[in-house]
Amino acid sequence: MNLLATRQGRAVFDIWRADARRALRRLPRHQLHLVRALAPPRGSFPDFLNPPEASQGLAEGVEAVLSTPRRRLGQEMTVLARAPRWLRPLADGEPAALEFLGKALHGYFHAALAPHWPAVRAQVEADRAVRAREMLRGGVDALLSGLGPSLRWRPPVLETAYPFDRDLRLDGRGLLLVPSVFCWQTPITLTDPDLPPVLVYPVARSYRWWLPQQTGPEPRTLARLLGHGRAVVLRALEDGCTTSEVARRVGVTPATASEHVGILREAGLAASVRDRNTVLHVLTPLGASLLTANGCGRQ
Repeated sequence: MNLLATRQGRAVFDIWRADARRALRRLPRHQLHLVRALAPPRGSFPDFLNPPEASQGLAEGVEAVLSTPRRRLGQEMTVLARAPRWLRPLADGEPAALEFLGKALHGYFHAALAPHWPAVRAQVEADRAVRAREMLRGGVDALLSGLGPSLRWRPPVLETAYPFDRDLRLDGRGLLLVPSVFCWQTPITLTDPDLPPVLVYPVARSYRWWLPQQTGPEPRTLARLLGHGRAVVLRALEDGCTTSEVARRVGVTPATASEHVGILREAGLAASVRDRNTVLHVLTPLGASLLTANGCGRQ
């Protein structure tokens, strides 16, 4: 919601903004007012809106939000610079207010995010594949050094531009890295330093990331559906690999591998992301589902 209410990253987000705004007009106004009040375009917002359970899915994330203890609700709502008085029942944890918040969160997700969710997941999975390769290649130093340009790793400190001066000390705790398509330039952390440390950072979005994925065909033999060569390439992308790695795994020339990957990408079955001087190809959720439906993917 923060990004939707600003003009940041117009070349990257304006098409998504236009689609989202059209869909959001169909929601009840009071639901939109609630979400806007809790997630203003500038300034802090309550940490309870970002529960770790959200990684399991929308229903789990919303349930975690609605299960926030009453005392924590009241404490965290104070970070809102201009909280309207009508938010008081929510800050007090009144059941009716929490139920209304749940409906607003579900409504917002299905209007603004669900149509683009396969594309969002594809970008996030591509970024995770890049980070995993960095970790395997050079350990934590390589992983943290590759998070730029908005983050700078100067051991033992990870630095970033932030709206105000702040030091987040891990004190032996781990740091959860969360890639985000909708994080623009400046990474985000939780407001409460006593919560488990989290760093939300922007992914390197591919060109026209917002394009909706096409509906997949009915399950059938991949070779008959895609052609033998392209089916083998699709399976090779399951763990993420470069064009040259695809060529070696499949036994074709790099030019042929590049052509197959390009067609799979245009069909919404693969996504590509640049990692320094190489391009890494990964399956989109649709591509992974196609493999699974045909008994070819990991179970």
